Amino acid sequence: MQHPRFSPFSDTLELDAALDTLRKATDGADDGELFLERRRSEALVLDDGRIKNASYDASEGFGLRAVKGDVTGYAHSSELSESALRRAAETARLAVGDGGGVMADGPRATNTILYSDTDPLTETTFKVKIDTLREIDAYVRDMDPRVVQVSATLSGSLQEVFILRPDGQLVQDTRPMSRLNISVILEENGRRESGGHGGGGRTSILGLMAPEHWQGVAKQALHVAQVNLRAIPAPAGQMSVALGAGWPGILLHEAVGHGLEGDFNRKGTSAFAQLMGKRVASPGVTVLDDGTIPDRRGSITVDDEGTPSGKNVLIEDGILVGYMQDRMNARLMGVDPTGNGRRESYAHVPMPRMTNTYMLGGNVSPGDIVGDVKDGIYAVGFGGGQVDITNGKFVFSCTEAYLVKNGQIGEPVKGATLIGDGPTAMQQIRAIGNDMELDPGIGNCGKAGQWVPVGVGQPTLLIDGLTVGGSAT
Repeated sequence: MQHPRFSPFSDTLELDAALDTLRKATDGADDGELFLERRRSEALVLDDGRIKNASYDASEGFGLRAVKGDVTGYAHSSELSESALRRAAETARLAVGDGGGVMADGPRATNTILYSDTDPLTETTFKVKIDTLREIDAYVRDMDPRVVQVSATLSGSLQEVFILRPDGQLVQDTRPMSRLNISVILEENGRRESGGHGGGGRTSILGLMAPEHWQGVAKQALHVAQVNLRAIPAPAGQMSVALGAGWPGILLHEAVGHGLEGDFNRKGTSAFAQLMGKRVASPGVTVLDDGTIPDRRGSITVDDEGTPSGKNVLIEDGILVGYMQDRMNARLMGVDPTGNGRRESYAHVPMPRMTNTYMLGGNVSPGDIVGDVKDGIYAVGFGGGQVDITNGKFVFSCTEAYLVKNGQIGEPVKGATLIGDGPTAMQQIRAIGNDMELDPGIGNCGKAGQWVPVGVGQPTLLIDGLTVGGSAT
């Protein structure tokens, strides 16, 4: 059953009255907007052949913002009514004070739509989704008798937003999201190891439920578990590290991407502050943040301030050439917004955030890159990680990695962590593969308590001098 679409100015609010309230709240401000949102989401989890969780969430509300200089007044409510809007306007107005600001021009309009407005929650029935998860469970168990646990999650959401500006400009975006994840636990001789794989994007959930898709996901999850079951403790020390293509770009996202967000650089707290136009990476390294790739998890037709997303070059041939900007930080730094003003929901203020951040490919074959490692590791999969924005120092755990001796891939290792700092690591890239690949669509990014979906990507890379933390003696 198709759910009625979000129509706040037809169902609950009168457009002219809302615009009048917004204008009063932002009179004398430098910027501001009314952000209205409805979000619906569903998640089904099958664990060991049983439905472990079936959840459905729905929320709607608005956030009203008034900006003067670098001060933001923000108020939000889950009640879509004119009285709630007036109360929010009174609160947000406090940031404007006596006024005196000059309202910034609104975002340029766009006719580009990067994804369909399909509704993943209503494309098929609950029963069909559950049957698909049960098929996945049976398929994985049939592939390997050592399987002791299978967990499969199918989730979908639809976010519908309206952004109203004081000049009367009204921007609308409907954002679908679908995802399938499979995790497996194997046991042999008392030892248990796990593996997982998944992905999705701003696409139909039906494509993820097709056997030709989920069987590939299941095989990869089982492969990771099988590799880990025979893995030996990782070595420790400083060594050369070959990073695989695709999802290992999460290291680039954390160690470099956050440091190139506009707010950290305006405040001078980023390790990359004051380095515009200077070399920050090895020659050949070009890094982009691109929210314009159709159907990708991190893509957005417009950001949460109404600015169309962009294909923004951050590092070009090793030289820092750009930051990611929302409207406020762009204005304060005297540059244009880049379409990176994002927020988790109507209850949050926008800030500079990544979309799909990736490194362009080079001209070296992946085999030659691994073959050039004399004594190191080849890291294919990553789990969690942490980074300090002020100095770029990072720690990442590997979920799939192998020893490399004299150019030959050897035994898999477990417990490996990569330790270093982004600025130094970017300067130590010695080879760039010709196999640039985006991740399968699994990224979530946290910043200041807000989470947004993102994408990452990179080619196979060879980085010298990374510290590997391990447990081998």
